[in-house]
Amino acid sequence: MTILEVKNLTVRYGAVEAVRDLSLHVAEGEAVTLIGPNGAGKSSTLKGLVGLVSASGSVSYRGRELPRRTPEALAAAGMVLVPEKRELFASMEVEDNLLLGAFTRVQRREGGVREDLERVYTLFPRLRERRKQLAGTMSGGEQQMLAIGRALMARPKLLMLDEPSLGLAPLIVQEIFRILGELKKEGVTILVVEQNARMALKLADRGYVLEAGERVMEGPAQELLHDPRVLESYLGIRAREEAAK
Repeated sequence: MTILEVKNLTVRYGAVEAVRDLSLHVAEGEAVTLIGPNGAGKSSTLKGLVGLVSASGSVSYRGRELPRRTPEALAAAGMVLVPEKRELFASMEVEDNLLLGAFTRVQRREGGVREDLERVYTLFPRLRERRKQLAGTMSGGEQQMLAIGRALMARPKLLMLDEPSLGLAPLIVQEIFRILGELKKEGVTILVVEQNARMALKLADRGYVLEAGERVMEGPAQELLHDPRVLESYLGIRAREEAAK
């Protein structure tokens, strides 16, 4: 089943066209990544999908077109974004930030919130250790874990992440992607925008390559990971070979 279908998405900032006629799809249970250089339109694509910026084109979620989109309404439907800047409540404790992720569920009087909190703590033991700590006093890696954990508290049917590795140390990046791999094994559908192309393609089933706001390549992630054009342009293989001479 196709959980997300995007057709001819165009995102503009004034006169600047950041994304042009982009089409993509995500099937239920798969992980898909958007990769490309800085300014390719990756983050703008996600922002256009969830209504953070003005966009034209068709976005269908679970077979239903979404003409008007807001992050809050989409989250309630199960389409949850972990934003690039994390958008945590810095003056609130870790556990309170997590519980806010389940706010719409509590409004609907759904059960299982405490069980899901325990699941997040199992995935991210550091959050359990820091549960009474103010979110704003945590490290960047811990804050990213908290942002992902908060998103999971909404029980997303589609988990979208905007540059989850941005500004993080390599060991923390490996840990974040290890956990995303666990979520994928559990059947969580993932759409990730990421500048670390190697990590993203190792996680994903399929990938789209963007340049200057347009899709220039797509295919199975393992094929893209070994495609000479991707190796040269996005994984820096030639640069490393030249440096080694």
